[in-house]
Amino acid sequence: MSIKIGIITSSDRAAANVYEDISGKEIIRTLTEYLLSPWEPVYRVVPDEQDRLEETLIELCDREGCCLVVTTGGTGPALRDVTPEATEAVCQKMMPGFGELMRQVSLQYVPTAILSRQTAGIRNQSLIVNLPGKPSAIRQCLDAVFPAIPYCIDLIEGPYLEANPAVIKVFRPKK
Repeated sequence: MSIKIGIITSSDRAAANVYEDISGKEIIRTLTEYLLSPWEPVYRVVPDEQDRLEETLIELCDREGCCLVVTTGGTGPALRDVTPEATEAVCQKMMPGFGELMRQVSLQYVPTAILSRQTAGIRNQSLIVNLPGKPSAIRQCLDAVFPAIPYCIDLIEGPYLEANPAVIKVFRPKK
């Protein structure tokens, strides 16, 4: 049985097919490189609307059974950027260290990284991680936080994610 991982792109224009969603595809490409475990993406593109984002997060966590849901877009200061609010509304626990690390890494590339509001949280047995919308920033941020993701999923009693050590080194404490 393959592990389900949710990918949500939050974008009015991508949802309306004004342009192709390259950010969501970059998440899938990166996770395919990282993971040795068999997995399948559960992919959605939704407009920047908090209620739609909340419904989609709940669907992927509760009904689709995704152990990890990675979002892209909607983390800036613009009025329609509501991904962190949707994430917080559906999670029982917030994991602010993810956003702190992603901003720290992104600041090495652009001074505007301080405007980003990425975060992460736990909904039941699912970890939700908000990434920025820019494809190059997606890889930078995932490279930074992914080493902690498999162990986090272990702790919330999700499936065992095995990563390719030649691509990314994950951390699990020695038993």
